[in-house]
Amino acid sequence: MWERVKRAWYRRKLLRPEYDGLFGPPPPNEWVSVDCETTGLDRNRDEIISIGAVLIRNARIITSERLELFIRPSGRVNADSIRIHHLRSMDVAHGLDPGQAIQKFLDFVGSRPLVGYYLEFDVAMLNRLVKPFLGVPLPQSKIEVSGLYYDYKFSQHAGSNVDLSFSHILQDLRLPEREEHDALNDALMTAMMFVKLRHLLKK
Repeated sequence: MWERVKRAWYRRKLLRPEYDGLFGPPPPNEWVSVDCETTGLDRNRDEIISIGAVLIRNARIITSERLELFIRPSGRVNADSIRIHHLRSMDVAHGLDPGQAIQKFLDFVGSRPLVGYYLEFDVAMLNRLVKPFLGVPLPQSKIEVSGLYYDYKFSQHAGSNVDLSFSHILQDLRLPEREEHDALNDALMTAMMFVKLRHLLKK
């Protein structure tokens, strides 16, 4: 009930009528797996430098329908972050303007639910770009794969000490881990987790 009221409120506050479709019903059995790389881990000061997204339809990952964006930051990339995603300031210096990037992202996602690993952080970072553009935060429903994995392990009577690390979930689900942990590859691996977990939870 509260979620419907909130969505209706956001819809009335929308600054760009052309994006009203974000509030419509999503295509049946479609989701978008998303991952962001950032200049650091501070939600208030750091910036997105890369967005990766891929379409999931039914039980298939549609790799031909994917999105990979590089975004030009206003400052320098944190050295600790470079060690994770290997994107240096010079690598994103000619990236898209944040406003252009968020339009491409919204056009790709549409009203589909968002799937992610520790998605709360990515959504918080995305909303820093979305709110000035739309006047409201991302209205799509969100699905956290680490939560799905915890539900699956709990259903297997695994106890409360469940390892929710990215690599462990992939290994436990017998899924391949890509060598490069960039935004697109992480979105693809997250999509694989989601598809496998949906299958296991239906059993």
